[in-house]
Amino acid sequence: MTDLGDLHHFLEISVTRSTDGLFLSQRQYAVDLLQHADMAECHSTATPVDTRAKLSATDGDPVEDASQYRSLAGALQYLTLTRPDIAYVVQQACLFMHDPREPHLALLNRILHYVKGTMSTVLHIGTGPVDRLTAYSDADWAGCPDSRRSTSGYCVFLGDNLVSWSLYALVFGDPGLL
Repeated sequence: MTDLGDLHHFLEISVTRSTDGLFLSQRQYAVDLLQHADMAECHSTATPVDTRAKLSATDGDPVEDASQYRSLAGALQYLTLTRPDIAYVVQQACLFMHDPREPHLALLNRILHYVKGTMSTVLHIGTGPVDRLTAYSDADWAGCPDSRRSTSGYCVFLGDNLVSWSLYALVFGDPGLL
C-alpha cells in the first residue's frame, strides 16, 4: 500500500483542509455540467424551484430529446453529494425521467440556473466537539398529484456537521416500498 498524502481531490469532489475542518466542493463538476447543458453563460436564480407549482406527469408536450433530460437529471443527482440544498428539487425532476415533458425540462433548467449562482457552495465538515446527535425529518404526505406518492426526507447532524441526508418517494399505504 502506498501513502498518497493528504486528500485533495476524489471522484470530482475537491477537498480543502483548514483549521476549521474540511470543505468539500464540486465546483468544477458544476462548471462542466453547465457547459454540457449549453448553459455556461446563463443567468442565475435565487431559488431552485417554484414552490407553488406541483408538476404532473401529463402536463405539457414531451421533450424532443429525452436522453438529454435523463443525462442532465442524472448528473444533477451526483451533484447532490455535496449539495443537499438541491436534493429535493433534483429528486422531483428525476420522478419524470421515464417520460419527460416541457414543464419538467423547465424545472431542470431552473435548477441549472440556481447551480450557476451557487457554485461556491461547499459542504463543511468542521472540527470541534461532537456533543450531540440531531436528526430532522419531514414528509409531504400524498403530495404527488398523479400517484399520490409521498415525499419524505431526513437529515442527521453530528455536532454541527451534516453527516447524512436523504429524500425518497413512497407510495402511500404500501409498506413494501419502504
